[in-house]
Amino acid sequence: MSKQGLPVLGQDGSEDCCPRLLTTPLDEARAVELARVFKALGDPVRLRLLSMIASRAGGEVCVCDLTPAFDLSQPTISHHLKLLKQAGLIDSERRGTWVYYRLLPHTTDRLAAILTRPAGEPLPATTSAGEPLPVTAPAGAAS
Repeated sequence: MSKQGLPVLGQDGSEDCCPRLLTTPLDEARAVELARVFKALGDPVRLRLLSMIASRAGGEVCVCDLTPAFDLSQPTISHHLKLLKQAGLIDSERRGTWVYYRLLPHTTDRLAAILTRPAGEPLPATTSAGEPLPVTAPAGAAS
């Protein structure tokens, strides 16, 4: 876990990704870990920053190119970038007076894997209220 309490997904060194959220119930520790990473993504400014960094040709972007895109102060942008970095979503490198940011794709890949339903597996049938459909015998079957 980092100094600020935001864990890096998979930081424990295990190569296996987490159980998929849609196929295996999360244990409490994993839910807390994921909630912290999602919390880092739970702000529109941070989502935009992550998108700007991830979509940049060459794979990295200078903070000097990020700040003008927002109606926020440079310290506020730096704070948001720090939270994304602590969550393990981005990394940075100082070059002279400027800091360059790049996406850490292994973290976003792990998040995607957690949220992905295995191909070909149908979702459980539910009612409009989200409750599982009751199991009923086929029509004409003896009770």
